[in-house]
Amino acid sequence: MIDALYDQAILQKARAATGAGRLPEPDGSAMIDNPLCGDRVTIDLTLADGKVATLGHLVRGCVLCEASAALIAEQAIGQAPAALRQAAARIKPMLREGAAPPWPELEIFTPVRAVRSRHDCVELPFRALAAALDKAGV
Repeated sequence: MIDALYDQAILQKARAATGAGRLPEPDGSAMIDNPLCGDRVTIDLTLADGKVATLGHLVRGCVLCEASAALIAEQAIGQAPAALRQAAARIKPMLREGAAPPWPELEIFTPVRAVRSRHDCVELPFRALAAALDKAGV
C-alpha cells in the first residue's frame, strides 16, 4: 500500500515543487496545520483582474502535502476564486466517496482513497487555499 501512495506521479509532482516559496506581498495568505501529524501548509496568492495571478506555498509536511500544494500552484493561475473554491470543496468527496476529481491531474491521488488516515495530507493545501482566498476578501 505504501508503494501505491508514493508512486512515481506523486513523487514527481512533489519534487517539481511548482510554486514553492512565499510571496513577498500576497493579497491573501493562510497557514493551516494538522496537529495530529504535524503537517503545515501556507498558501500565499495575489489577484489581478479577478483571478489568481501568482501563488506560492510553503509546506512542512509529507510528500502527499507537497504534491497537492504543487498541483494547486499549477492549476490556480488564471482561475477565478469561485472556481478554486469549488475545486477545494470537491477534494473531500473525491477522496472519501470516489467522486470525480475537480481537475484530471488529481487522479494521481486515487491510491490515497484507500488510506483514510492520509486524506488530510491531500486536503490540507486545499483548505489553506480556501483560507487564503478568504483573507484576500474574495
